[in-house]
Amino acid sequence: MHYNYRYKLDPSDALRETMDRHRDLYRQVYNHFLYRLNRAEGTTKHGEINRLPSIKEWWTDLASLYSRTLQNVVERLYDNLSRLKNAKDNGRAVGLLKWKAPNEYRSFTYRQSGFELKNTSGRTVLRLSKIGDIPLRLHRELPDDAAIKQVTVKKEPTGEWFASFGIETPDDLPEKPENPTNCVGIDVGILTYVHDTDGMAVGSLDLSDERDRLEDEQRKLARKEHGSNNCEKQRRRVAECHADLKRKRRDFLHKLSNYYAREYDLVAVEDLDAKGLVELDGNSRNRAGAAWGTFLRLLEYKCEREGTHFVAVDPAGTTKECAACGVSTDKPLWVREHSCPSCGFTADRDWNAAWNILSRGIKQVGAGCSESTPVETALPTGIHSVPAKRVLEAGSPITRINGSG
Repeated sequence: MHYNYRYKLDPSDALRETMDRHRDLYRQVYNHFLYRLNRAEGTTKHGEINRLPSIKEWWTDLASLYSRTLQNVVERLYDNLSRLKNAKDNGRAVGLLKWKAPNEYRSFTYRQSGFELKNTSGRTVLRLSKIGDIPLRLHRELPDDAAIKQVTVKKEPTGEWFASFGIETPDDLPEKPENPTNCVGIDVGILTYVHDTDGMAVGSLDLSDERDRLEDEQRKLARKEHGSNNCEKQRRRVAECHADLKRKRRDFLHKLSNYYAREYDLVAVEDLDAKGLVELDGNSRNRAGAAWGTFLRLLEYKCEREGTHFVAVDPAGTTKECAACGVSTDKPLWVREHSCPSCGFTADRDWNAAWNILSRGIKQVGAGCSESTPVETALPTGIHSVPAKRVLEAGSPITRINGSG
């Protein structure tokens, strides 16, 4: 299994200057080979990598860079080109690779060699070839059986530096149960982020204060003189607001996905086209902020890690179908209750959809777990709604699990 562990770096002013200089040199090398790609005929990735020693003869600054990382810059360019071609082959409208400005090239990668994680004088440091020892905040330990394959060093728009460790662990994952007994279906939404078949509803994370703060700082930035020191300071404040939003949202999604992956034997969800939903007219901001695609990706890999069945089913008709008898009934979005005209079953709209998702998931897996349908009554006793802030509070069902990754 492959995972990424991200840690904050605490470099000194001298190390920050060195890392910034290396980052900008890697950017210039990227732009140099992009120029050759657009002007020279018959260039190839390996052919351009082989040109690096001769380029170092006249571009003497490159001698201060780690050679393997320098090769990664060329690989990065051609990997970007490959992804662009794949998108074009899939019918998407794409442009050309763009020249990287200083604030657009933020990271560089050490692969296989050139790095070492060690303890020096009681403090954990990351030793990078050609740079030095950089203090690191090891807020959680790496797995004992993990092998570090690469380290990506990145400067965020806030000015902070982070290191992402690409690790590989043995493929000794727990086996998934042949006959899962503890199964759950999950319906995702905006006001209620998830509603499951066990009757638990988790409200969407309220980030309205953070968004108001971001908009206020953006208005201040618009009034600053472009290129001035005050403009740069304000730009960092805006970047910090963006980072705060992103951090809180991912923390919420990590804890929620962890809960379902660890508590159940089978988790059934909708196979959503999150990108397509965001591009639809109306309410696109809320759909983008919901980050359904991120939640499903986190849930999928955590289910794999925990030995839990993860099943993505066709979402078509899950809201319209009656979970009790299967008859479809059209209802506008503002109708929040399912009432079947055929069998009389009445339930919360999202809870009914969650049962349909679970039913499809069980059929798709072909497992021998129970596929009981809800009783033909009103809402089941014990159903409750959980606000999103409870996910972050100690003692809530989500936070009784260990960690957030």
